[in-house]
Amino acid sequence: MSESVFTVSGMTCGHCVSSVTEEISQIDGVQNVAVELDSGKVTVTSAQPVTENDVRAAVTEAGYTLVTS
Repeated sequence: MSESVFTVSGMTCGHCVSSVTEEISQIDGVQNVAVELDSGKVTVTSAQPVTENDVRAAVTEAGYTLVTS
């Protein structure tokens, strides 16, 4: 089990959270996605570590921006 934390900018409402959650959930091996709207924090739980590129592509598809740490 792997847990990765990312930050997403541009989310302003529950629909935003749903869109980001839905897109990231489609990445192979992802078992859970927890999004905190206020902070933009996204915690991804997966069978194997997810790559930042995969998460960035999913977040971009949802219409938001992955903040590079």
